[in-house]
Amino acid sequence: MGALALLWLMAPAPARAQTWMVSTTAHVTLGVLDKYGQLGPYTATFVVHSERTGKDYQLVRTIEKGQNGVDVLFPSDASSSDYFKASTGEAAPATPGRYTWECLVNGKKAVGGRFALPEVGNDVTVVQK
Repeated sequence: MGALALLWLMAPAPARAQTWMVSTTAHVTLGVLDKYGQLGPYTATFVVHSERTGKDYQLVRTIEKGQNGVDVLFPSDASSSDYFKASTGEAAPATPGRYTWECLVNGKKAVGGRFALPEVGNDVTVVQK
């Protein structure tokens, strides 16, 4: 019985093709900065509007004393404590299309702009041994 187990352990493992998992998501970095640090602590509310769906997604960040600004990613990961979400709580998807955005500082528009999220895709190559 021991010899049989030893032979089984020494046998080569069956050959398997290499398998890859892949993901690609487009993101845009949005930011606001009090260049000369004159404001002190403030609240920055980022609002992104999807031209395709008409939905608005919002993310609020508090900038503490000693920090001048913040950068955020759109869309952000819904598993994080802070993420871009609609008024319904729905997380912003990484849907290709055109968007406009603005950042309200203490309730007043400070900056804004526009961007387009590109369509993304993945290719997987299977490598045989």
